[in-house]
Amino acid sequence: MTPAGIPPAAADTFPRLLLHHAQVRGGRTAIREKDLGIWLSWSWQQVADEVRATACGLAALGFKRGMTLAIIGDNRPRLYWSMMAAQALGGIPVPLYQDAVAGEMKFVLENAGIVFAVVEDQEQADKLLEVRSHCPLLQHIVFDNGRGMRNYTAAGVLAFDQLMARGREFDAAHPGFFAAEVAAGKVGDTSVMLYTSGTTGSPKGVCHTHGSLIAAASGDIAFDGFTADDEILSYLPMAWVGDHVFSYTQALVAGFCVNCPESSETVMTDLREIGPTYYFAPPRVFENLLTQVMIRMEDAAPFKRRVFHHFMAVAKRCGGAIMDGRAGSVAFGDRVQYALGNLLVYGPLLNVLGMSRIRVAYTGGAAIGPDLFEFYRSLGINLKQLYGQTETAAYVCKHPNGQVKLDTVGKPLPGVQIRIAANGEVQVLTPSMMKEYYQRPDATAESISPDGWFLTGDAGYFDADGHIKIIDRAKDVGRLTDGTLFAPAYIENKLKFFPQIKEAVAFGHDRDTCTAFINIDLDSVGNWAERRGIAYAGYTDLAQKEAVYEVIRDCVEQVNRDLAADPKLGNSQVRRFLILHKELDADDGELTRTRKVRRGFIAERYAQLVDALYSIASHCEIEAQVKFEDGRTGTIRADVRICDVAARTGVPMGRAA
Repeated sequence: MTPAGIPPAAADTFPRLLLHHAQVRGGRTAIREKDLGIWLSWSWQQVADEVRATACGLAALGFKRGMTLAIIGDNRPRLYWSMMAAQALGGIPVPLYQDAVAGEMKFVLENAGIVFAVVEDQEQADKLLEVRSHCPLLQHIVFDNGRGMRNYTAAGVLAFDQLMARGREFDAAHPGFFAAEVAAGKVGDTSVMLYTSGTTGSPKGVCHTHGSLIAAASGDIAFDGFTADDEILSYLPMAWVGDHVFSYTQALVAGFCVNCPESSETVMTDLREIGPTYYFAPPRVFENLLTQVMIRMEDAAPFKRRVFHHFMAVAKRCGGAIMDGRAGSVAFGDRVQYALGNLLVYGPLLNVLGMSRIRVAYTGGAAIGPDLFEFYRSLGINLKQLYGQTETAAYVCKHPNGQVKLDTVGKPLPGVQIRIAANGEVQVLTPSMMKEYYQRPDATAESISPDGWFLTGDAGYFDADGHIKIIDRAKDVGRLTDGTLFAPAYIENKLKFFPQIKEAVAFGHDRDTCTAFINIDLDSVGNWAERRGIAYAGYTDLAQKEAVYEVIRDCVEQVNRDLAADPKLGNSQVRRFLILHKELDADDGELTRTRKVRRGFIAERYAQLVDALYSIASHCEIEAQVKFEDGRTGTIRADVRICDVAARTGVPMGRAA
């Protein structure tokens, strides 16, 4: 073993990595799951035994090399084991987003040719049974949690315990089968198929090999020094490349422990109980955590509030320098105050957040506000930005330790080359490159250049320190009619840096000015309203309050000041905005399952509101259909106000964390 914990070259597929860990650290904990309030643990040897039984059970049902296996549900040990079992047999696991509705799953089931599916519970089984008549290849549905499944008699529906019982019988009758199947695997075999979010069209199946994913995991492990002693909380969707890299591939390469929370509602409690050393969250999670902290402080006693704000000001002043090992550049008085703040504020706060033991934390997938970034780093959390795509196994750029810059995504990772095309597009050559888009040679050819570079579609540039700065999707960067550069995602992310704003959609290409739709954050703005005695009946009512518009106008004006200081973007300030009458929702097609805005769809669906923004109207009546969780549809009607904002000049002003 190398110091970084990377296994020998012979362990070059995930099943062989599993067997390697079972041999060298068989008694150490590989995975935990919280069930009914109790943490259950499995050692590496136990996981290897469970995977063997699962693989043999699938083989007994007819699963063969090259077949695909759908995996649907929250992060559960048996779902991860099913992934390993499929790979052991030379099959291809295809994780699906567990919150997708049946119709969305139907596309992937048909496109990937799914015959076998392993699901978490009754909810997911029902979705598959609903679309089964349209997916004739789907024959076997294996469920983990049997609650509510007692009277299910549909053909091919099987409990996971029954699958494993068959597997043990099959293994006893064919003792050399499992080892032979694992030995037959090749490093260039497709190990997983991860579907893109489908922001601009139908999702595409991204095929990664064992080799590409192990290269990404090995590079990450060496870059930040992960070892078998690390622990991670696995709570993000299994269908997302981030979870697959952090909670699956890196765990199997480094041999560290993966912890599965009881439910999405208990993640914060479970985070505190586990105290992971390694953590990843998209910006919205860090934003929500900070919003909750600030809401609690607003409700605290005046003395506690004063103490909190005093020491947070100290942390903002010198915490980053101390985090980066530059304590010598910090005044003695500030070092003393920071130490006291660590005792009274930072330490207890990190403990409440479950982040006391974190050595490295990442964020990515979207821009994160500078103030938010500074807040966590000032507390002593080594928070860093990463950049990558599903097609590159999220392995392109990261911030090196001590070289964190708030407005970049870091430097190219080991083995990665980056070039900037003439149109500003970032292009990547990486050992973690996907093999292909499944059955889409046309899309593969469009995304990978003839000389092997992946075309990210993102516009960016190198700064003076060799860091990459991403400004927007290359295809989304446009121009106002006066020629001013218009980068919608850049503006949207600046708006979302404010805790009061949950989502934003900017418009302006080929227009005279920039305008925006705003979604307020119901928790943050609702708490603000309640403390001021402002009554409201729900989101739609709160969103149209005059006082709320004034709060959002202040946020927009601050963004305009920031934009005014940028010579390239100064004229793309937001001149009019409205607060949408409903929250943008993936179930309504307005967001992807990874919560990316589908800007084109929104512009078409709410064309009436877009037209109103570019008129002299001060309001617009709108009616929209919404889809409820149970599949029913309803209608929301509202008279949406439109607010004008003056253009700004001058330098950007800081925002309080």
